[in-house]
Amino acid sequence: MSAIYFTVVGIVLYFVSDWLLQRVEATAGRRFEHRSLIFFVILLSLALITFSFIQQQTGVS
Repeated sequence: MSAIYFTVVGIVLYFVSDWLLQRVEATAGRRFEHRSLIFFVILLSLALITFSFIQQQTGVS
């Protein structure tokens, strides 16, 4: 069951990261030069936090 949680959350985090990057770019008024790197950092940060939370809640180690 935890594999399903991780998969669904991973998909959601992908779209959330893209949305956050677009919001930051809109605020800055330009597209960033290293857009893929910034996207990766956002996605990785959210994934580490969220997956850690899922592990704590489900007891998966």
